[in-house]
Amino acid sequence: MHLFGSTSTLDGTTGEILRRYDTRDELGERLLVRCRNRRATVCAACSRLHAGDTFHLVRAGLIGGKNVPPTVRDRPRLFVTLTAPSFSPVHRAGERCRPRRDGGICRHSRLLGCGTVHTPDAPAVGQPLCSECYDYSGHVLWHAYASKLWDRFVIDVRRRLASTAGLVQSRFAAHARLSFARVAEYQKRAAVHIHAVVRLDGPNGPADKPPTWGTVERLTDAVRASAGRVLIRTPYSPAVGELTLNWGAQIDIRSLRSDGDGPDDDAVAAYVAKYVTKGADETGAGTDHKITTWNDIATAPVSEHVRTLMRACWRLGGLLEYELLHLRAWTHTLGYRGHILTKSRAYSTTYAALRAERAHHVGHVDLPDTITDASWRYAGSGHTPGAALIAAGIAEDIAAEGEIAREEREGFR
Repeated sequence: MHLFGSTSTLDGTTGEILRRYDTRDELGERLLVRCRNRRATVCAACSRLHAGDTFHLVRAGLIGGKNVPPTVRDRPRLFVTLTAPSFSPVHRAGERCRPRRDGGICRHSRLLGCGTVHTPDAPAVGQPLCSECYDYSGHVLWHAYASKLWDRFVIDVRRRLASTAGLVQSRFAAHARLSFARVAEYQKRAAVHIHAVVRLDGPNGPADKPPTWGTVERLTDAVRASAGRVLIRTPYSPAVGELTLNWGAQIDIRSLRSDGDGPDDDAVAAYVAKYVTKGADETGAGTDHKITTWNDIATAPVSEHVRTLMRACWRLGGLLEYELLHLRAWTHTLGYRGHILTKSRAYSTTYAALRAERAHHVGHVDLPDTITDASWRYAGSGHTPGAALIAAGIAEDIAAEGEIAREEREGFR
């Protein structure tokens, strides 16, 4: 991004100017700063930096570091995947798609099965067998309430842990603390599913041991039971009715063990970081720019399945009973209104702390007892054609150096 303006650092007591910077002294009279966009399709360099920060944020909650004690590695820890329910059969990759011995057709005269072996990148994968049977309204509303469904899931896990330990539910916080970091990923069928690292600590957070009853087995049982139990009922709508929204039947729960008997901690952190940089354009489940009119949907570069979801989102957004969901503002994400990555407060460090540490490392240190007087204005974004080539070359060099360093680390191990 291009900024122009100035900043002055003043002595807090005397008012003397200690340091001053003005873009008029720069070539082109502009200051170039990072856009900090997490999406790889928008800015490869910033998304790579964001992925690195995410990796260290998640990793610190798994093995310690960044002011998190290394003892967290001995806590009960799970890697959990929760999916959306089925809104109608869709084409799948791998073995025969949906073989049916009895054949059969739906009420719209379309086949209920598919015997094709689709490749993972086949255009049909994720598309409904019958678009008229597909519950597009349910899909959009599930997205709109997915974050709330997650909140209820976390609350229910705490309640179940308390109940199985013989505690009053309101006293759980005095005995243990549930921490997590989760990332949302769009599946091929354009439905979000959740990957989450879940950890059980003592009442004071990562520095505190969990109670003796806080075991991996008990945490696993609580997560599995809560995933199958929590639900949300939508407001009644004459057009849709009242829907009951819950998690899908496909649930994956893996224990993370310090003895290596389970998924590797670094691999889990890298897995979460990979999905944080993916935008809707890259996954094919929407767009990275907002849809502002009905006509924008027709020209969006998406599949017909996603386009139908967008239209359903726009229509539902015009109904009074769903006014508080602001669905039209989230048409580009198919109604999903949550952040891509969220974490509980005590899980690990923060993005702000990681960025402050990086700024300190390169020498950007605020002087004590000073006042900063700054005036900045936005002047545009993007590179000139020549600068874009230079930036692309630098990004490729950094990526190559990172790959060489990774290979050297693996070789050393």
